[in-house]
Amino acid sequence: MTTPNDAEEPADLSSVPPEVLRQVKQMVSREYAKDLRNQLGSVPRSIDWTRLSPEDLEHELLELNRFVDWLRHTYGLPPQIIPPMWHRHPELLWELSALRQQWLTCFDAQAKGNMGIVFHAEFAAARERLRDWVTISGTRLDRDRATRITAWPGGEADGFTPPDSTEYPVENRTEDFVSFVEEQVLERQRAQDAEVQEIVNSEWSDQP
Repeated sequence: MTTPNDAEEPADLSSVPPEVLRQVKQMVSREYAKDLRNQLGSVPRSIDWTRLSPEDLEHELLELNRFVDWLRHTYGLPPQIIPPMWHRHPELLWELSALRQQWLTCFDAQAKGNMGIVFHAEFAAARERLRDWVTISGTRLDRDRATRITAWPGGEADGFTPPDSTEYPVENRTEDFVSFVEEQVLERQRAQDAEVQEIVNSEWSDQP
């Protein structure tokens, strides 16, 4: 029979080389943080689509697309609320993104028991806004066009060009979404490369 006196005594940490001790502490800290994240879950944050890296942009677009598909299938939402080409309309993308973050918050593992009701109250308000956005944008189940933006006389920034609002038929929504993601990621990568180049040029110009 094992008694407390027979139990293995803890190692004397003072005999462990400092570098090894530091590495062990880091390993333990990482494991603790990972376990804590698994228990509490990640805290959903609002997504600013203008500030995402190319990699994060691709990831979030794909996750949002999965959520939207789940949402319209689960609640039987018509195209007057969520049309196939929602991704081509920033107003719909931002609205649906905000709704997804609300859902993640309300159904987090640590959320209070009444948060499901909170989500559905917000969902009802969001559906009304989505109807308004769809009506204004002009996108439909079988056809789409860019949301028209009326230029203000003398009130637009230099270089502003109203979007081409030519209407075209919706034939393969999935292919269009994939193309959209690729376009957005490439555009964000170019913008990021331009920022990096600007910083490099600035640093180089400061060299003696």
